[in-house]
Amino acid sequence: MASLQKLPGGLLSSLVKVFPDAPPPVQNDLMLTALLGETVSFQAAIFGQGQNRRVVQVDVSSPIAHLVRVRQVENVPAAYPAPVNPDENYLRTQPGLYPDLLRPLLRGQEVYLAPGQWKSVWIDVEISADAPVGCFPITVSFTDEEGAALGSYTAQIEILNVLLPAQELIHTEWFHTDCLADYYHVPAFSEEHWAIIEQFLRVAVKRGVNSILTPVFTPPLDTAVGGERTTVQLVDISLCNGAYIVGFDKLKRWVKLCRSVGIRYFEISHLFTQWGARCAPKIVCNVDGVEKRIFGWDTPATGGAYEAFLRAFLPALTEQLCALGIEKETFFHISDEPSLEHLDSYLAAKQVVAPYLESFPIIDALSNFDFYEQGVVQNPVPATDHIEPFLQHQVPNLWCYYCCGQTRNVSNRFIAMPSARNRILGVQLFLYQIAGFLHWGFNFYNTMQSLEHINPYEVTDGGLAVPAGDPFVVYPGPGGMPEESIRLMVFDELLADLRAFSLLAQRKGRAHVISLIEKLAGGPVTFSQYPHSDEFILSLREQVNRELAQCAQGN
Repeated sequence: MASLQKLPGGLLSSLVKVFPDAPPPVQNDLMLTALLGETVSFQAAIFGQGQNRRVVQVDVSSPIAHLVRVRQVENVPAAYPAPVNPDENYLRTQPGLYPDLLRPLLRGQEVYLAPGQWKSVWIDVEISADAPVGCFPITVSFTDEEGAALGSYTAQIEILNVLLPAQELIHTEWFHTDCLADYYHVPAFSEEHWAIIEQFLRVAVKRGVNSILTPVFTPPLDTAVGGERTTVQLVDISLCNGAYIVGFDKLKRWVKLCRSVGIRYFEISHLFTQWGARCAPKIVCNVDGVEKRIFGWDTPATGGAYEAFLRAFLPALTEQLCALGIEKETFFHISDEPSLEHLDSYLAAKQVVAPYLESFPIIDALSNFDFYEQGVVQNPVPATDHIEPFLQHQVPNLWCYYCCGQTRNVSNRFIAMPSARNRILGVQLFLYQIAGFLHWGFNFYNTMQSLEHINPYEVTDGGLAVPAGDPFVVYPGPGGMPEESIRLMVFDELLADLRAFSLLAQRKGRAHVISLIEKLAGGPVTFSQYPHSDEFILSLREQVNRELAQCAQGN
């Protein structure tokens, strides 16, 4: 076979999404700065000329090669990529293949090039706290099967002698243990399931998650009325002679595992059903030696058997949380996303449990300010497109969230959105001193309302229900190992941005950092008004890094 001619290609930042049918803005070299304790990413792209598929070898050479990992960017189907009336800040809005999945190179060093299509590889530089400081080249080379050069591109990365501080933002991505059991076809809380849970937890923590949804009961989330999700209940309940006996062995194991991998905060799964708190969650119990469901959609939230159960259960649970030493890092939920029409039912449910939870914060995702103004919720988590009243009233320790409904103007991380729209959230979290961020989908592998299980490699939109990418940021890889997405890596970058901004604020004051942001942005930045360009974020982070390095030298 004759040697191939050199193919078009080059380097790109992590914020560019390379589609197979569109030439990306490649360059021959790239300059990056990085701080100790963060992962910095970039890409190399190459074009498949000719009439046949090519097998291309990828090689990376660098004095810091031991810090470098290379993965290929795979396209995934997005049947519903964008809402009917999107704003202008989407890459595309038509169904098709979109770059998102990051997976190992074939046979450890190869990629396939389709004829007439672009392909990119993703390069991570995982900079430990004790990594060498200085400027280092990283050369990415493509060769054909015979070793002939197809393209070689060198990025320069300068590792600065500045250590990123620990993350202070409380960050939760709801972790769906039932979806792992369902996808991998293992019994809930079997040894196989625990092993898979650990692998997914480790990736979540590595990418900045420090709070975990803890399924004391099977979470009553995204479940059709009258339907059920696979039971993942961490407490063992028995009913003997009219009294409830609660076993906490699985919860103890859960807490021990989560703490061992770096989880700091625990969110107890919702005590009442979603969108109104009108019913009890699904709860199974051993009754006379037989396990059966004792509560669910057919159980009113208040005034009956479930209320009596909670009076017995919650004191035992809170005592156990104290015994585990996590009482100061634990949050409770009442019901997810209640609207104004649910205020009375939400308040009634809260009044049932509040006497037993006086020492614990209660947080819930909701967007109507009346819940806070009337004192129904002391720790609201508003959506980013409804956050303004909460900011105007200076709600302390404010969290925020986004999900499928935040489709216009605000930041989000749908597959069809540019990565800059994902990463800008770090700027906004800093500017408005947000204490926590919540997202509902780390690994939700069902259709909406959990009517069916799905293969997330084929269905990325919850069964044509939400914009593609909203339900998950990791894919369930072989052997129970999660495969990351571009969106997860960019979210990790925005968390590093936030930490860098906070460090510079410690050195030079918040006013200085705010002034720097607004100068580069050309004016104030809000949750709905912000620069859309890659260049703004990249330039801002570069300047922050340089100023941090100057501060370190001054010390």
